[in-house]
Amino acid sequence: MDNTVGSLTKLQRSVIIGTLLGDGYLRIVPGRAHAFLEINHSINQKEYVDWKYKMLKSVCKSGPIQRKGNGKRIAYRFTTRQSEELTSLHHTFYQNGKKVIPEILEIDPISLAVWFMDDGSRCRESDVYLNTQQFDVEDQKKLILFLQKWGIESALNKDKIYWRIRIKKSSINIFFNIISPHVIPSMNYKIGYNPVETCIEEQFLHAELLP
Repeated sequence: MDNTVGSLTKLQRSVIIGTLLGDGYLRIVPGRAHAFLEINHSINQKEYVDWKYKMLKSVCKSGPIQRKGNGKRIAYRFTTRQSEELTSLHHTFYQNGKKVIPEILEIDPISLAVWFMDDGSRCRESDVYLNTQQFDVEDQKKLILFLQKWGIESALNKDKIYWRIRIKKSSINIFFNIISPHVIPSMNYKIGYNPVETCIEEQFLHAELLP
């Protein structure tokens, strides 16, 4: 049975790029011709996963399902069908099986919003982060340059043994004005200052990164 799909819409491509900057992964399974995208979040982010599925439904075979993960974690996930465009993105974002940041990348407000919904946090009123610890320092410097193209100034910030991106205080309003029209209601807490929700989430993310 053919499991490939045709062209992605501009909106779908933006959602996918934002997802790849965040928690999403492209995979090419042995025996398959092309790559597919895997979306995998905690069940606590069900509304967000459902939104992503709604955006990508035309390139998916079936909807999200729950799956028990490590420990008590319950995942909520779905995958897309294979696509030549996803294979092209796989070549762009992966080297030797590792996700990397390409030299040239088109990021729009939707991509920025999805990236923040995936990996953003706000621990204090003036401390807004993109938790980019999965990328090496050189790749994070590329992301800082991409943000500058939108007038967003940022810098590397060391979080214990990892580096991440901190949005400079002077650019927080600029950043939120760009992404807020595209942030879904269940993720609005990431924009508002709520140290309990955002900092606890960041602690979980850091714990998952530890060996």
